Amino acid sequence: MAMTLSQKILAAHAGLDNVVAGQLITADLDLVLGNDITSPVAIKEIEAHGGGKVFDKSKIALVMDHFVPNKDIKSAEQCKCCREFARAQGVENFFDVGQMGIEHALLPEKGLVCAGDLVIGADSHTCTYGALGAFSTGVGSTDMAYGMLTGKAWFKVPSAIKVVLRGRKKQHVSGKDVILHLIGIIGVSGALYKSLEFTGDGCADMTMDDRLTICNMAIEAGAKNGIFACDDVTLAYLKEHCKRAPGVFEADADAEYEREVIIDLGSLEPTVSFPHLPENTHKVSETGDIKIDQVVIGSCTNGRISDLRAAAEVLKGRKVADGVRTIVIPATQSIYLQALEEGLIKTFIEAGAVVSTPTCGPCLGGYMGILASGEKCVATTNRNFVGRMGAADSEIYLASPYVAACSAVLGRIGVL
Repeated sequence: MAMTLSQKILAAHAGLDNVVAGQLITADLDLVLGNDITSPVAIKEIEAHGGGKVFDKSKIALVMDHFVPNKDIKSAEQCKCCREFARAQGVENFFDVGQMGIEHALLPEKGLVCAGDLVIGADSHTCTYGALGAFSTGVGSTDMAYGMLTGKAWFKVPSAIKVVLRGRKKQHVSGKDVILHLIGIIGVSGALYKSLEFTGDGCADMTMDDRLTICNMAIEAGAKNGIFACDDVTLAYLKEHCKRAPGVFEADADAEYEREVIIDLGSLEPTVSFPHLPENTHKVSETGDIKIDQVVIGSCTNGRISDLRAAAEVLKGRKVADGVRTIVIPATQSIYLQALEEGLIKTFIEAGAVVSTPTCGPCLGGYMGILASGEKCVATTNRNFVGRMGAADSEIYLASPYVAACSAVLGRIGVL
């Protein structure tokens, strides 16, 4: 029976010749991920049921990134719980202050995910790793606990939507614009519990950073996962970062898809999602005169070196507008160091921005950029729900690093 790319990976890890949409399976895991918010819940669940050893200390990754460096006593206790568990269990991939980064940028960088892998993480944006040709998806902390102990997880095999990318992007159009455009078409529940499988000749125009951004936001369309097939771009990235041999899977030519969406990349323009849902998309040229109070450039969606370069190109020799707080957050220590060596950090500071250590802080309304009542922010993050970044009546506009940097200079949403 014909299978999609995601179904191929799930079948292989379940030890089955075939799987079909809706089928319940148990599959072997290549990696289990948790962070400083979700891991303590899983750890306490394990302790409440008598403890036990993790199934493979090399296949657990605990990344302290949401409130790190710790913002208060509670966040410090959360990290202490993870730290003690990792030490007791001998977890090899524990990333704390000094080594940590935003988890979904850090794991690919460290080579912990490879093509063909099956990955679960107690964070909804675990779907990011589909950019590497892996099946990766977010789960709850109890499923994380079970996965850490057994190396297994249960899945309902998803049906799929084929997203056909055609042509080439215009200048200043990025993967962020592609995924915002797609979510604008299908809506925030348009791919509910489905796999978004990206294909077409336009994939060749997608850098790995573009793909990571696109798959990161698959969950914003309700998708179980997003995934690109392993190609030359994937193999080149994995050769640089991962020591394991990739598992290359391909969808069958006659695989069944619930829907096909065709995107002409050449027709796309820089795009902005208005409050309070990612599906509320508008071309930046049609946004009108919306004055802003803050810009955040970073997160697991857009904190990679190419994102910082795009922002720095705009900010070089310019100043952020009076009254606009501009916060730049490199996603990992390695990216931070590279940005420093390339002079990007100097550019940001000279432009009037501040640069933070890697953290998820402002994206989830934690710290490092909370919005007050009525304030408006352009962010390269992934969600703009009510109260996501602070006050319930604040507003978040999602955009690419290019648009965010331009908006910081203009003091309103727009491009230069």
